[in-house]
Amino acid sequence: MTMRRVVVSQSMYFPWVGLLEQVRLADVFIHYDDVQFTRNSFFGRVQVKIPGGTTWMSVPLSDFRRGQTIDEVRVKPVEEWAERHLSLLEESLRHAPFAEDAFDLFRTVVAGKHDTIGELARASMMALSRYFGLEDGTRFVDSRDLGVGGSSSQRLLGLVKAVGGTDYITGHGARNYLDHGIFEAEGISVSYMDYQRTPYPQSHGAFTPYVTGLDLVAHCGRGGLSNIASQTLNWKDFLHGPS
Repeated sequence: MTMRRVVVSQSMYFPWVGLLEQVRLADVFIHYDDVQFTRNSFFGRVQVKIPGGTTWMSVPLSDFRRGQTIDEVRVKPVEEWAERHLSLLEESLRHAPFAEDAFDLFRTVVAGKHDTIGELARASMMALSRYFGLEDGTRFVDSRDLGVGGSSSQRLLGLVKAVGGTDYITGHGARNYLDHGIFEAEGISVSYMDYQRTPYPQSHGAFTPYVTGLDLVAHCGRGGLSNIASQTLNWKDFLHGPS
């Protein structure tokens, strides 16, 4: 049987390199935006490196109500915040060799005037993926289109099965809740990201990997693809170390 690697993830606003690595590894990437929105998440904010440290670039929400899903939460009109975000990016990246590429990506995404945080985050993630050529060979699917119910591990398993997955790739947060056994019972392996956090020349002091992927664009251009290179570990090795 040919292995089919599946990632199920919420869309994130101009995400860090680690999410782009998941896109690169996936045969099928499922946008998982019909789940509850939580404040202080990465769906609508990301870190930006500036002189003296890092700060958050956050999208302001409009009429947010508790219990809304990511694809229901509306954002304020782009005219109220886009220039502020661009100014922050200019402060962060203006001296980087490919800064204009990063600014152009940002302008193109916000020009779409997306109504919800899910739409905006997805557009930003896909813009970064296209810039680095990561979408080639990856099928992108909306979880809403798969007709899979349930919650938590059972729903994730159902989504992976719905697209014929044989290996479920996930980030580190899943260690706190994922039922690995139900995947194994269905013959589906579970792999965790083995993030390498590969350094590259970066402005404003010591390297940090946890900033927007626009930072990699600005400093490395399309050559930054070589930094999007992490692989995975089987869940048992990830949780317990090699046997």
